Amino acid sequence: MSLMMQEIAEQPQALRRTLRAERGHAREFRRFAARRKFRMIVLVARGTSDNAALFGRYLLELTTGIPVSLSAPSIYTLYHARLDLKGTLMVGISQSGESTDVNLVLRSGRRQGAYTVGITNEKRSTMAGIVDEVFTVRAGRQRSVAATKTYTGQLLALYLIASGLAPTIHIEDVARIPDWVEQALTLERPITELVERYRYMRQAVVVARGLNYASAFEFALKLMETCYIVAERFSSADFLHGPIAMVERDLPIFLFLPPGPCQQTLASLARKLRRMRAETVLFTSKNVAQPPATRTIAIPAAVPEIYTPIPYIVPGQLFAAQLAEAKGLNPDKPRFLQVVTRTI
Repeated sequence: MSLMMQEIAEQPQALRRTLRAERGHAREFRRFAARRKFRMIVLVARGTSDNAALFGRYLLELTTGIPVSLSAPSIYTLYHARLDLKGTLMVGISQSGESTDVNLVLRSGRRQGAYTVGITNEKRSTMAGIVDEVFTVRAGRQRSVAATKTYTGQLLALYLIASGLAPTIHIEDVARIPDWVEQALTLERPITELVERYRYMRQAVVVARGLNYASAFEFALKLMETCYIVAERFSSADFLHGPIAMVERDLPIFLFLPPGPCQQTLASLARKLRRMRAETVLFTSKNVAQPPATRTIAIPAAVPEIYTPIPYIVPGQLFAAQLAEAKGLNPDKPRFLQVVTRTI
C-alpha cells in the first residue's frame, strides 16, 4: 500500500485529534473575535493549501457576511505594495509552515495592521513563530508528497475559525465530519474496481460550484500531480460560458454533486453532458437525487451541504491514488515535486 493510501486512511483519526486539541482554542477565538469585529478577511496560501483557502473564502463569506479576499502574494513579495489592513483578519495556510512567500505576506500584513492567524501542521515552523496565533493541524508527519490528511485538516481548522466568527457553525456539528469521512472510506473497494476503466485517461475535466468549487481544484491537482493527467477545473457556471465547446464523446468529466442550492444546476449540467455522450462521474452522497451518469460514487451517509467538502474529497483522493498505481506510477513520489516548495 502506498503512503498516500495510508495517509488517506488516517484522516478520521487525524481530524479527531485536531478537534480534541483545538476546540477549546476555537471557543477562545470566538470571544476574541467578538471584541475585534473584523471588517475583512484575507487568506494566503500556495498549492494544495491554496485550494483550502478557496474553500475558506466560500465558507467564511457565506457564514459570516464578512468580505473575504484570496491574497496575491506577489503584490507583497515582488511589488512591495503597502495595504491598509487595519481591522483585517489575515489567515495563512501552509502544511509545513515554511512557504517563503506565505510567511512574507503574513509578516507584511502584521506590520500593516492585520491580526494574523496561521493554520499549519508544524507547530514549530517559521509560520507559527511570526503570527499572532496558530491553529495546529494534528495530522502527523506528511510522508507522501501528495497532501491528503493535511488538506482535510486545514479545512477542519477553517471550520473552527468560522465557528468563532459565525453563529451558524457549531463545533458539535463539525465534530460529525470524521464519521462522514469514515463512511467515505468504505468506497475504497468500488473505486479500486472503477479506476481500471480510466487507466489510459490522459485528460479530464472536473466541475463543481459553491462550497465544493475548491474540491474541483483539489481533485484536479491530485490527478495532475499523481497521475500526470491534464485536468481542467471549472465552476459549472463558467463551464457553460465557453469550455463546454470542447466536450466530445467519451471525454471524462467529474462532477461534485452535493445537496443544497447548487444541486439543481449541477444535476442539469450532468444530464446535458450525458446527452452529449461525455463520460460523466459523480461524487455525491445518499441524500442527493442522482441524475443519469456513466458512474456514480456516492458516500453512504446523508451529509449536509455545508459539511460536504471534507468527506466529498476523500473519494477523489482514493481515485487519484489508485489510478496512479493502475498506471504503474508511484503516487508518493511525483516527478519534480517535494513536500516543501519554497517560492517568492
